Amino acid sequence: MDENTNQVHPAFNMPTLTQVRINRKRGIFELVNNIPHKPYFEDKKSNIVLFLEDCFNVLPHIQENSVDMVFADPPYFLSNGGITCHAGKMVSVNKGKWDISKGLEENFHFTLRWLRECQRILTPNGTIWVSGTAHIIYTIGSAMQSLGYKILNDIAWFKVNPPPNLSCRYFTHSTETIIWAAKNKSSKHYFNYDLMRKMNNGKQMLSLWSIKATGPLEKIYGKHPTQKPLELLNRIVLASTKPGDIVLDPFSGSSTTGIAAFRERRQFIGVELEEEYLKVSLKRLKDAFRERNND
Repeated sequence: MDENTNQVHPAFNMPTLTQVRINRKRGIFELVNNIPHKPYFEDKKSNIVLFLEDCFNVLPHIQENSVDMVFADPPYFLSNGGITCHAGKMVSVNKGKWDISKGLEENFHFTLRWLRECQRILTPNGTIWVSGTAHIIYTIGSAMQSLGYKILNDIAWFKVNPPPNLSCRYFTHSTETIIWAAKNKSSKHYFNYDLMRKMNNGKQMLSLWSIKATGPLEKIYGKHPTQKPLELLNRIVLASTKPGDIVLDPFSGSSTTGIAAFRERRQFIGVELEEEYLKVSLKRLKDAFRERNND
């Protein structure tokens, strides 16, 4: 293994921690009681609740200092009528109305607004992970600094076998940045150092993660245009939360974050604006439920 790429040994891919004590300090169903919108899906046995809503209709109703970790994959604002390559074919980069840029100032205001709500609901020692490409990640970093987040790491996710650049006028886009930040400079964030080192064959894990892009087996029920691989979210959940912790995703898409949280015995609140992606989420979650029942 090349220790500079943190390519995880297959034996440690997506481990599950089923034999550990679960923290039950809070419950998500008490936490979402004040939200004036009925959940799209809830399962009290699995500690999962999903909302078909704009995140700004949900986050303000969640109690402050209550969520242990947020993962956010916000709009990248790159739907500009251009083209890209997918599965060897030329396709449009347009992903939906939600991904169309509203201009520099409005994009920053939108980013600042949801980051402020996430900061409010994070526990004093809670952390947030936010993914993005060059189209939005600098806006995110600037907004985080404005709000007083403590930036812990910028993870470079190297996508193995990325699609080629069709214009031949740029380097091939092969990475995304994931910013990991604590609520503020006083936070004493949790980091599962020992497990991350174990997953990396006994060596300190670097901030360069070599993980393949989402494969076809994770898209059998439908595709989300920015769906992240389960291996990526699994690592994030294991690195920064404990069993029983509450994980929230304000742009949950097809619920990869929720599946990772469920696999590792965390509680999950997901918020998604598009019903078609929640329908995919439910099919994927049912597979995860069956997998646990068969263990």
